Amino acid sequence: MTTHRSEKSYVLAVMHGLLGIGAVAGGLMLVIYPSGKWLNMPDSLLKNAPFTDFLIPGMILLLLLGVLPIYICISLLYRCKWVLGEKLNLYPERYWAWSFSLYTGHVLLIWIVLQMFWIQNVSLIHLFYFAWGLGIQTVTLLPDIQRRYTIR
Repeated sequence: MTTHRSEKSYVLAVMHGLLGIGAVAGGLMLVIYPSGKWLNMPDSLLKNAPFTDFLIPGMILLLLLGVLPIYICISLLYRCKWVLGEKLNLYPERYWAWSFSLYTGHVLLIWIVLQMFWIQNVSLIHLFYFAWGLGIQTVTLLPDIQRRYTIR
């Protein structure tokens, strides 16, 4: 059995999948090695942050920007059921993964802004991931995508 999926829905799923894979890799390294040394992250990055090491940021990265986007990717393609996701869905007329796609865009933007605030610096990687977050939100809000994930 094949299901029709628009190219735009594939783009959105891939955006979440790639974000998730990178965040799982980085998050795991920070959870396993909270000093940040494995990723060449100096302690000075935490000078203005509310953390003494990279464990909590690593857990946030791993779960909210890693595991969750990978599940969203799979769910956008295969319409997986998730009871908690459905309960936390602020847009009940839309499939939960559509709503969580929008949430993920917000979380990524907040994550990047907080990083820039805490380290008092902006680098190309920050600009890249900020654009990625805006891209996720933009594609999620496209009329074709909204129609595709409207619950009938």
